[in-house]
Amino acid sequence: MSWTIKDNKRIGLVGPNGAGKTTLLRVLTGEQEIDEGSIQLGGSSLGYLRQEAEEANIDQSVIEEALSAFEDVETLEVREKAILSELDRETDHTTDRYEKLLHDLDDVHHALHAADAHTAKPRAESVLMGLGFEAEDLERPLSTFSGGWRMRVALARLLLKAPDVLLLDEPTNHLDIDSIAWLEAYLKAYNGTIVIVSHDRYVLDRLVTTTAEMANAGVNEFAGNYSFYLTERVLQREIQRSGYVNQQKQIAEAEKFVERFRYKASKAKQVQSRVKTLEKLERIVEPESDGASISFRFPAPTRSARSVISLSTFSKVYPSEEGPIEVFRNADSLIVERGNKIALIGRNGAGKSTLARILGGTEPFEGERRVGREVDINFFAQHTADTLDPRDTVMEAVQRAATGQSETEIRSILGAFLFRGDDVFKPVKVLSGGERSRVALAKTLVAPANFLILDEPTNHLDIRSIDVLIGAMQQYSGTFVVVSHDRHFLDQVATEVWRAEDGGVTVYPGTYSEYRWHLERQQGALENGTPKVRATKRKKEKKPQPEAAAVAEAVAEETDRPGASDEALAKYASMNTFNLRRLFEKTEASILKAEEAKSAIETKLSDPSLYGDESASQEATKAYDEVRVTLEDLYEKWESLSEVLGGRKR
Repeated sequence: MSWTIKDNKRIGLVGPNGAGKTTLLRVLTGEQEIDEGSIQLGGSSLGYLRQEAEEANIDQSVIEEALSAFEDVETLEVREKAILSELDRETDHTTDRYEKLLHDLDDVHHALHAADAHTAKPRAESVLMGLGFEAEDLERPLSTFSGGWRMRVALARLLLKAPDVLLLDEPTNHLDIDSIAWLEAYLKAYNGTIVIVSHDRYVLDRLVTTTAEMANAGVNEFAGNYSFYLTERVLQREIQRSGYVNQQKQIAEAEKFVERFRYKASKAKQVQSRVKTLEKLERIVEPESDGASISFRFPAPTRSARSVISLSTFSKVYPSEEGPIEVFRNADSLIVERGNKIALIGRNGAGKSTLARILGGTEPFEGERRVGREVDINFFAQHTADTLDPRDTVMEAVQRAATGQSETEIRSILGAFLFRGDDVFKPVKVLSGGERSRVALAKTLVAPANFLILDEPTNHLDIRSIDVLIGAMQQYSGTFVVVSHDRHFLDQVATEVWRAEDGGVTVYPGTYSEYRWHLERQQGALENGTPKVRATKRKKEKKPQPEAAAVAEAVAEETDRPGASDEALAKYASMNTFNLRRLFEKTEASILKAEEAKSAIETKLSDPSLYGDESASQEATKAYDEVRVTLEDLYEKWESLSEVLGGRKR
């Protein structure tokens, strides 16, 4: 294979498990030797974040380890102190040596200024806190943190070092949902090249501008994000499959001719010609089958009572050597109703898994838990893998939980979770922790239940397996609560978001995208000094609000929704009806024109020949993004105008 990584690219390196993504990153860093060929760095500095934790001085504090990224600054500061010490000892200020020391000190100061030495500690603190550390954590030694938190420190150190090329292997694995969002924003503004391996579709869609697919022992680039790649891959594979089929026909015909006339003297010339053609032929590789075509359905659940699980006002405190750790404090009552599809999110340590166990009935707490009639609970968490019988094979472990599924169906489900071929006959005792977790997940999903509690079900799955799980959960007719930091997964399956924070739970109706919209509106309202949009706060009861404040909040709730900003409504409300209608009609015409332009660009983007010219494909992609943004603005304007006109008709 050959591959060139260009400057200032945002590259998503994708491919099925075992395709060689991690191996390729290790080859680029020189950690993995190659059998033949060469690697040219072109003077660029490389930074590599591995999946596993790197060795570090665990006696150092978090901030000290992060600041070790500025080794050059530390060297310069030591040199500065040494020069100042020599200057103090030099009594004759007219000597050449004294003048040289002054020049050296000036050079050091220039170098420190260029490295922004005075901002090193504030920058380190900012990055660490963006990755989820609290201010009081920064002086704690690394030895007091788990492997996941040490990985965050390693990531912070790498970001602060700011190499020309960042190689990131699953950087979101140990981050919570807030830290992932922070990292995504940080990487968008990063001044350098990024190559990222990730199963987080949100990151690959919102950050990546080039997708590099590892397939057939090579790399094939697509000039767009992951969603763009998925569409283009289908087109390219159709073209490749057509070429493969046609070539196979030609090969078969040539081989048949050679076999038929091999020993006929009059045809010797033609036979030799075909033999040489076959030897020189550049064979088209058969396209790989798409694992995403695998699917499964949950067993049909029985109908439960309308109220599946209800919690009274509740609290949860864990004892520790440092004192009691309060996770929930007089949190308001919660209810899970039949058919709810709930995403449970929050920062690490906010109580997501604790609440999942409380709902599942496996965690004692202060409060009351009521389970509705005919409710059958299935609970998956990472520790569920410990309950597997090590003597079972993978197939036997899942068959024990299955009800009515055939062996073929179970093999299909296991295939979706990366157990293919003879892998299903491996004994559980030889599996890795991640493999056991996938077996436990498959076992949970084949058992009939009308209420599922899933704690981080996507942790050990690749993108295709996550897509299979998404399809199954979208078709599931029961009720579920799912804890996950995978934003794409949550956006596809959940219709309600519960956020654990500050000792309580806030409930947001709608998808994850709508939850993000609520947060952005709240932030905007706070910055503008207007009342924020109110979500349902499942926490201790608030004091009654003054009447004026309650009225203001009610007004904010009525008007603060997509397409009807306060500024827009105020602007259009001041127009007379005639001008308002003219603007409305003009906006509709603009929408029609923009939709036609969008359709034309989509047709252009669907033409495979476009991607032979990288600049043309990038230009078309940029034009598509621009017209899409224009349409969003026009739709918002149209909705605001509709609302004002509708109010006048009433």
